[in-house]
Amino acid sequence: FTQNYTYPMYVNPALAGSSDGEYRVSSIYRTQWGSISNPYRTVGLSFDARTNKNIALGVNLMNQSAGDGGFNYLNAYASIAYTGVKLGPENNHRVVFAMQAGIINRRVDQSKFKWGEQWNPITGYNAANPTTETFAATSATTLDIGAGVLYFDATPDKKANIFAGFSAYHINKPKDPIISAQSAELNTIPLRYSVHGGISFNLSERTSIIPHALYMRQGNASETMFGTYIQLNVNEETDLMIGGYYRHKDAIAPFVGFDWKNFVVGLSYDVNTSRLGTMTKNVNSFELSLSYIKRGSTRSIFDFIRCARL
Repeated sequence: FTQNYTYPMYVNPALAGSSDGEYRVSSIYRTQWGSISNPYRTVGLSFDARTNKNIALGVNLMNQSAGDGGFNYLNAYASIAYTGVKLGPENNHRVVFAMQAGIINRRVDQSKFKWGEQWNPITGYNAANPTTETFAATSATTLDIGAGVLYFDATPDKKANIFAGFSAYHINKPKDPIISAQSAELNTIPLRYSVHGGISFNLSERTSIIPHALYMRQGNASETMFGTYIQLNVNEETDLMIGGYYRHKDAIAPFVGFDWKNFVVGLSYDVNTSRLGTMTKNVNSFELSLSYIKRGSTRSIFDFIRCARL
């Protein structure tokens, strides 16, 4: 997701309970590459809550469908974070450790695949042409385990508060029998890890600017993102957020959002800057997020700092 902090436990399970409320429910929807084929759609849903026992809990679901490709990817995770590590003279330097466990389910529909053997140089594609291509399996479910750590400076009334984290997923080396049923090296899902962080600059009581960055890598694939947004307090019930992201060698994504009462809404649009933009005919990726944060009478330490939320 471009608005990666809206789906926080995919970035780092230690972000469980990191909202400025008792609990948070978030949903996010992304559609992309609609001009090439049926859009590639991704839907995420998460819930996380903090407790008064130095424990935060979270669950998250995500489903991806590959349009014409016949591929579907579903994962479901539960996270638990320990928030009791407090350092410094006034315990304002906080470290959070977290674990995550869940399942990954993948399915393929062979009837939707088009293979090179089905193309004739004269007559073109014919679905009736036989093919020797096969899958080792057409569906698979496997256990997946991840972990993460988060640091943040919770000093109140400070001009700049730093936050940073590291996470790793697939640390139990889950298998993928859809790819290969024989080679242990080929059918192991590669380790995915991410490094993220940023600074909340509190320009005034009503204005903050939050630049942040994310680097994620899995196998030979990597993603580097830089983002920033300005958060303006319009009135007692409303904050306005305006900013954008840059995904290295891929896209620029402006976004706008608002925080009204207990609801946070974000809207972003990826403008492709790579050669893929020619293929998509500049029909790029659209993303919409909605979060509900239950804010009570007791203040969370995250009331004093503004970690990235979009």
